[in-house]
Amino acid sequence: MAGTYVIVLSGGGYAEHAPHEAEPVVDWLGGLGMEVGVFRCPVNVGHPAPLHALRAEIRRRRASGADRVGLLGFSAGGHLAGLAALSPGAGAEETVRFAVLGYAITSMETETYRAARLILLGEDAGPALRRSTSLDALVTPQAPPFFVWHTAEGAYVPPEHTYRFAAALAANDVPHAVHVFAHGPHGLGLAEGAGDTATWRAPAASWLRERAEG
Repeated sequence: MAGTYVIVLSGGGYAEHAPHEAEPVVDWLGGLGMEVGVFRCPVNVGHPAPLHALRAEIRRRRASGADRVGLLGFSAGGHLAGLAALSPGAGAEETVRFAVLGYAITSMETETYRAARLILLGEDAGPALRRSTSLDALVTPQAPPFFVWHTAEGAYVPPEHTYRFAAALAANDVPHAVHVFAHGPHGLGLAEGAGDTATWRAPAASWLRERAEG
């Protein structure tokens, strides 16, 4: 998997970073033989500051020798990963080759997880801004492959977010895998001890290996 680097983005609602979605995930991916590290984006700042910071990190990893950079993000970190993979304006050295999103916020047009939206977009965000930061609205046929997983019981970020995004990927013929598990709250991370939901790691690992090998 030489030449591939995976950036891990923990959740935290754009207000903080969730520790269990950071280094434990790096340890797991490292055990699969991947080059990987955590990136902690700026928090409690508005769009597009987190996106610009992540793109700078992608450029840094590319300058350090990574031919392919992929992203793995949870919740708000998944939203940021999606923005970096899909938003227009990325330079050649900011290209995302693949992304894994765990119970990610994908829509800024719904009223769920309002606190994260207020931090990122502000109280008076209009329809155009909310639409332009919704991942389903950014998907084009040129989007990179995505692996997306969620739980049907997720309350803070309902599975609607994944369903909307998956529909957009399918409509644009973007390669993708989608897994929605019956049980489990929001914020499971690796989901150790969470029954069937813990099995998300097996198909994700296989999918990541395929992407990392080009």
